[in-house]
Amino acid sequence: MPAQLPDDSTTTLADLRAAMRTLVAERDWSQFHRPKNLAMSIAIEAAELMEHFQWDDADASAAIALDAERKTAIGEEMADVLAYLVSLANSLDLDLASTFHAKLAKVRLKYPVDQFRGRAR
Repeated sequence: MPAQLPDDSTTTLADLRAAMRTLVAERDWSQFHRPKNLAMSIAIEAAELMEHFQWDDADASAAIALDAERKTAIGEEMADVLAYLVSLANSLDLDLASTFHAKLAKVRLKYPVDQFRGRAR
């Protein structure tokens, strides 16, 4: 039986950053992991993620959760996006968690619940 992989409930962003840092260092890829290249890679992988939904209507895209094969393929594209995002954070020495929480605070101020609940705009 294959070993159980770490999951969201036990893995921190610091763990992900360390894992990427190790993978990149072992392969001597830091010479290629410049912010510009990593930002471009995020966009490329995000486009590959979008391909999985390109011709689906809203209902079909919601039903993907019931299709194990498609869900796995989409998860792999999401992992690619995350890997490059984490690598970009490493390259810029940017604390993702604090940046994320600061952004959420800005969004809460910009879109107060009493004015935007249930509204897309």
